[in-house]
Amino acid sequence: MSRNYEKEEDILAHEGDDYERFLGAVVPPIFQNTLFVLPTAGNGIPEHPYVYSRVTNPTVEVVEKKLAALEHGEDALCFSSGMAAISSAIMHFVEKDCHVITVRSIYGPTRTLLKDYLPRKFGVETTLLCQEEAMHLEDYVRDNTRLIYLESPSSGVFSLQDLEYVGKLGRERGIGTVIDNTCATSLYQKPLDYGIDISVHTASKYLGGHSDIIAGALISSGQICEEIRRSERANFGACMDPHQAWLMLRGMRTLKLRLEQHAKNALAVARYLQGQPLVKRVYYPGLREGEQKELIEKQMKGFGGLLSFVMDGTAERAELFMDSLTCFLKGCSWGGFESLVYPFSVGTDEEFNRENDCPANLIRLHVGLENVETLIADLEQAFAKVTDGR
Repeated sequence: MSRNYEKEEDILAHEGDDYERFLGAVVPPIFQNTLFVLPTAGNGIPEHPYVYSRVTNPTVEVVEKKLAALEHGEDALCFSSGMAAISSAIMHFVEKDCHVITVRSIYGPTRTLLKDYLPRKFGVETTLLCQEEAMHLEDYVRDNTRLIYLESPSSGVFSLQDLEYVGKLGRERGIGTVIDNTCATSLYQKPLDYGIDISVHTASKYLGGHSDIIAGALISSGQICEEIRRSERANFGACMDPHQAWLMLRGMRTLKLRLEQHAKNALAVARYLQGQPLVKRVYYPGLREGEQKELIEKQMKGFGGLLSFVMDGTAERAELFMDSLTCFLKGCSWGGFESLVYPFSVGTDEEFNRENDCPANLIRLHVGLENVETLIADLEQAFAKVTDGR
């Protein structure tokens, strides 16, 4: 039988694996089947709860049990992509002509869903707040507000929202609360402990960790998960494939170790960047500085490998810097073993920067698992080329 573990390392290693049920297999099998034959008198099939893998599947359930235990939820659901999880969580709370509150610096596809698709299809209106406005979120609540959507730390400049404050506000006003917890992960932030209803993840990032799966997940109460399992996930068909679940399970085994190394490398890179004359500002929660220091230390247990910095000078200079990197590869994603660079707001206009609550010439780095001296040397030679090309 599966045991209930308390330590994160034990949860990642053993929670939900159920060796007795799976014939002693140290790695649970892949149930790569669409349907499950139901038990009937005389066919010898024992009682079981499975019917069709679009709703439930044993391999996927192993991952869901680990996620629920890690993030102090009653249950969890896995999806075919991060956006499938995000969309299902949002659709669980919204209704026709309702109002949503979120922050400006959210994930781009989530912004598109809230600002373009839902208004056009269902008349849903969304108010986007900057970091300062989000600290007084109650001022923007309306009678028809049905959802507060958070991302903490958020995309770009990694600003935090006060989870305890938002969780309390949501419960007092009867408003659903959802947070994208991808950046912090289930190890470094526990939003449900602060009263947030649903925590969502793009599992393609740190939970998978190897840049080889597209997946998503959400963690919540048993009631909310059951409703989404039978409604949004089943009806939209966004279930996770059993093989993807098996790959995600493999990645989660080393999650704690990988994150510790990501964070160690990222902190070294962030401190290096702080000393560079061409860097105007570095954004990394692990530096534990600035006006959000108290909130960082209250809500977050640790930090991953994602950071950003503002390059001094023109967009052309920033592009030359990125093009000069050889170890940091240019790519839009993050969370895998590899180091990446992305031109978050390089060459963008004032409207984009205002809408995303970020400064111009912002370069995002994902600090991978390579030797940190190699990474810093790569940054050093790229800065040298930019300096020589002034």
